[in-house]
This record gives sequence, structure tokens and C-alpha cells, in this order.
Amino acid sequence: MLRGTRPGERGAAVVDFVLVLLVLLPLVIGILQLALVLHVRNTLASAAAEGARHAAVAGSSALAGQAKVHELVDGALSRDFVHTVTVRPALVGGAPGYVAVVEADVGLLGLGHTGVPIRVTGHAVAEVPTP
Repeated sequence: MLRGTRPGERGAAVVDFVLVLLVLLPLVIGILQLALVLHVRNTLASAAAEGARHAAVAGSSALAGQAKVHELVDGALSRDFVHTVTVRPALVGGAPGYVAVVEADVGLLGLGHTGVPIRVTGHAVAEVPTP
């Protein structure tokens, strides 16, 4: 007989492990999913703000801002996350500027194409060219 075990308790550790795993596994996967969604959201928000600033520079355009957003997203994430990127002129706080909008979708642990929808915007006031 094994030391420290009573008759009839053999294999109880395996059952306990399975019962604890049923609780902990969804919790760990949920935490990983939350971390991924927050990372993607923060990265896209930063890219949208930078794209709007890039478009707002004197002599630049909305297309240049859109290209900047795509460049930043490609450098930090996969382009598969992003559905649409739009950069357009708009009033920002009453002044002429640009608004960049990025829409994305984060699947379960980044594996699927459907999941948590994310929509972030970035704003920038346009530079006025000096004569």
C-alpha cells in the first residue's frame, strides 16, 4: 500500500484535477481573450490617432493618413483584424482637421474572424500652411 493514502482514495487526485481544471481553464482563456482585445484596441486607437495626425500635416492628405494607419497596423498586428480604415476631413473642436476611424473584429484568442467588434477614432487639427 502507498504511504499516506487510504484504501479507496486511489485516483482521487485525477478527479480533483479535472474538477479544478473545469473551473480554471475558462477563467484563464477569458483573461487571455480580454488581454488580446485590450491590446488590439489600444494598438488600433494609437494607429488611428497617428493616422489622423499624419493626414493633418500641411501638404498631406487623407489617403496619406490612411496609408499610415495601415503601415502601423501591419507593424504591430495582423491586417486580418482590420475591416475598414477611413480618414476624412472634419471639424475637430470647431477647427478644420481630420478624423480617422478604424473598425476591427477580434475572434476567440485571435483565431477567428468573428468575435468582439472594435471601433476606434483618432482626431487631429489640420496644420495651416504658413506663407
